[in-house]
Parts: sequence; structure tokens; C-alpha cells
Amino acid sequence: MSVRAKKHLGQHFLTDENIANKIADSLTEKGYDQVLEIGPGMGVLTKHILRKRKFKVTVMELDSESVTYLHEVFPVEHIKLDTSKENFTIIEGDFLKQNLHQIFNGEQVAIIGNFPYNISTQIVFKAIENRDIVPEFSGMFQKEVAQRIAEKKGSKAYGILSVIAQAFYDVEYLFTVPPTVFDPPPKVNSGVMRMIRKENYTLPVDEKLFIRVVKTAFNQRRKMLRSSLKSMNLSDNLKQDPIFAMRPEQLSVQEFIELTDKIASHGDRNNERTS
Repeated sequence: MSVRAKKHLGQHFLTDENIANKIADSLTEKGYDQVLEIGPGMGVLTKHILRKRKFKVTVMELDSESVTYLHEVFPVEHIKLDTSKENFTIIEGDFLKQNLHQIFNGEQVAIIGNFPYNISTQIVFKAIENRDIVPEFSGMFQKEVAQRIAEKKGSKAYGILSVIAQAFYDVEYLFTVPPTVFDPPPKVNSGVMRMIRKENYTLPVDEKLFIRVVKTAFNQRRKMLRSSLKSMNLSDNLKQDPIFAMRPEQLSVQEFIELTDKIASHGDRNNERTS
């Protein structure tokens, strides 16, 4: 039995064992005993995770055909791996709709996967929302998306995803993967990146306001901040601050934090409410 890749699910099955092993090795194995793999398909990455030290491995798959394969064929093909219920759990469902705190009882869990391109940024945002239990996140994206998450200020690729991810995690682009190692091959290169949660992953400002400021600024990224943030009813005095003469891609994560603090302290108090 094999699983047919389904276009509507964005499935591209990785076929290269060496690359699957490199992705599994991107896990630092520090600070957690559970690993969640999103979109395992036929388990090419899964088996390399199971071969590592004693993790409790959970896989989450939306495709019912893949779920059947993982239940019935995968344990037989990999008889030497511990696929007992105590060590290996298969959940059929959409990751974006799951309650991670409930599934993992508040325990720390690393997230890994060969992520569907069409929902990869949503997956990252959900991991960030659950950062109190997600100390590490690594996996494969469309190359441009992986690079964007890791990008630093001053680049055209630097944007909303870069700032929000790097506010809470240290992000590293690891390596590029060609289309030829997938079935079917995608039309673009892929990239693997890793996010390791910062020791202090809370912000010294209102986090909802911070995210609103970042999104509002980059929605008009070519404009200076005094123009792109005018919907936040900035006072004339505040707009004289030199930071408001800058464009969003010129600001580091720390400078966005400082900008948020200035707006919270001197801007319209209504800005503290998120839209």
C-alpha cells in the first residue's frame, strides 16, 4: 500500500532519506520529551524521529488515507521501531483546529514537519501562540517563506512574520532542498529552518498591541511610520520622534518593541484595544 499525494491538501511526499534524517537532526532534543510531527504522510520523517532518543512521538495528519497507512502499514514496515501506543500516537485532524494544551496536558512539545506550503505561515503563527509549551519548532517550508522567517532588518523579505517570530524565538535558516526529492516535485525550492524559544519569551509591552503595530506598519511598508501608523491616532508631538521617519523594514525587533512602548505611553489610549 502507498498513499497518493493530494493536490488540494498541498501534499508533496519527501523521498530522500538523507534529507529526512537531516530534518530530524535539526531537533536539539533539549527541554522537552514530546515531539509533534505535522503532516507525516507515509512516515519518511517519522521513522527518523522515532530512531532518536526516547521521545513520545505524536503525528497529526488530515489525510485519512495517510492515517490508515500509518496505523496499518508503517508499524509493519518498521518493526524495529517502538510504535506502541505509549510511544507513538496518531491523531487524525487539522493542526490549526487543535487545542495543543489539552492534547499535551501542558507539557513541553517540539513541533516538526514537512509543512504544506498553503498553510505553513498559519502553522508558524499557531506555534507562536502556543509558545509557552513549544520550546522548539523546525521543519520544511517553501524556501522563500523559511528565509523570510529568519530574515533580518533591512531586507525586502523582512516583514510581519520575521518580526513576530523573532520576538519570541531565535530563528535560523538551515539548508535548501531541491524539488527533485519530492513526489510529486513542487515547482519551487524548499528550505528548512529552526526556531528555538528565547529564555525570556514574554515582551515588556502589550503583546496584542505589539502585533497590531507590526502588522499595521508592514501593510504599508513603503511609507514612513508616521504615515503607515496614522490610523493609531498618533499625537503631533509623538510623530516628531525620529523613529516615525523610518520605514518598517529599517526597524529591528527591539526597535518595534520600543515603538510599541512609545505608542502605548503617548499615543491614543484607545490604541491599546486591538482591532
